[in-house]
Amino acid sequence: MATNETKDHAPLKRVMGPKLLLLFIVGDILGTGVYALTGQVAAEVSGAAWLPFLVAFAVALLTALSYLELVTKYPKAAGAALYVHKAFGVHFLTFIVCFTVMCSGLTSAATASQAFAANLFAAFGIKADKTWITFGALGFMLLVMLVNLRGAAESVKANVVLTLIELSGLLMVILLGFYAIAGGQADFSRVIAFDTPEDKSVFLAVTSATALAFFAMVGFEDSVNMAEETHNPSRIFPKVMLTGLGITAVIYVLVSICAVALVPVGELAKSSTPLVLVVKRAAPGLPVEYIMPVISMFAVANSALINMMMASRLLYGMSRQGVLPAFLAHVHRKNQTPWTAILFTTVLALGLIILVALADSEAIRALGGTTALLLLGVFAFVNVAVLVLRRDKVKHEHFSINRIIPWLGAAACLFLVTPLTGRDVIQYQVAGWLLLLGVVMWGVTYLAHRKEARMELDPSTLE
Repeated sequence: MATNETKDHAPLKRVMGPKLLLLFIVGDILGTGVYALTGQVAAEVSGAAWLPFLVAFAVALLTALSYLELVTKYPKAAGAALYVHKAFGVHFLTFIVCFTVMCSGLTSAATASQAFAANLFAAFGIKADKTWITFGALGFMLLVMLVNLRGAAESVKANVVLTLIELSGLLMVILLGFYAIAGGQADFSRVIAFDTPEDKSVFLAVTSATALAFFAMVGFEDSVNMAEETHNPSRIFPKVMLTGLGITAVIYVLVSICAVALVPVGELAKSSTPLVLVVKRAAPGLPVEYIMPVISMFAVANSALINMMMASRLLYGMSRQGVLPAFLAHVHRKNQTPWTAILFTTVLALGLIILVALADSEAIRALGGTTALLLLGVFAFVNVAVLVLRRDKVKHEHFSINRIIPWLGAAACLFLVTPLTGRDVIQYQVAGWLLLLGVVMWGVTYLAHRKEARMELDPSTLE
């Protein structure tokens, strides 16, 4: 019995130090959102496109501080779902939070896989139809699975390479942009111009743009799911996560300044690839049409890898707590990776890729905004969980924040969830259907385990 327990539920291998964790966080936050969001944000607030990114950073910082108190207090895999389970002890709520976070990871990974395939064909000058892009996405997802199965060390090494390539693209935009600005090729006065659409007030325009920009800040929360694979997480997480958030915020602000100074807002708003326009304007002789698809390809590959790592660790962690079926907690004896959870999340991601390919609808295209909407709801629960768990004491030292911070974080996240931000109605509709699916899956799980004593949390395993 002891042998089986060791084999099936062995601890995960600790492979991440401060540098690797920093690159993981930066790579996850950056993603590909900024490549497309800059123009959309500028459309809402004109030249002051940097302002919503700063506001989004402030909101993300509040929630990140709450996450830091919890991850240093309970350095286990599973992240938000574990904290909510520990705070409220309601199996249904825990399951829905777990399902929501998993959905965000899988939808991001599935979308990233399709973008990878499209950019791969574009980089080689191949005109591929939807079918070939779908097959390319499926093949890439299987490759991600193999890297993930091989081990956390291999996955993290791949993340390092991909993050550095991803950073190079954004740094190229910034350096070329400021070189052009210094050479008098830009209109810097546009950077401080603030104009809003006729149908929106200043407040609504800023909040709408912030809701868009916040999607670009999402990703810092994924790192807490890697706590069991990080050396001394209680000590290194605070400094590393805050540094990672700060780096990405600076990059976003500098990119938005360069974009608005070099390209008129109207052109940025109409373009699906605004940063390509920026580089073309700054360096007309550069073969951007070949360089940017390659950089974007690696950026989306990084996003897919990180999100699949997060999703598998989430299911592994919650399975160990009895919230999900026990088979998801099995760990490979040699590689020390949660192999059953990796296989399970890969199957779900493959199914989602096929679904997106078959259902070319407005609802499917709204998945990105929907996942951001759902994550904001999760963040609100995490902020409240910090306050609830203040009465729970642990033996080791951990990061602690002022009580006002989680209150402000919860209020900000809840506000960004409301229609006051100008969100499209379809995002709420898709979110409702996803949550309904989560409820159905919870019902199936509950019925499967109603005769087992697996619905109660063991607090001793969290300390």
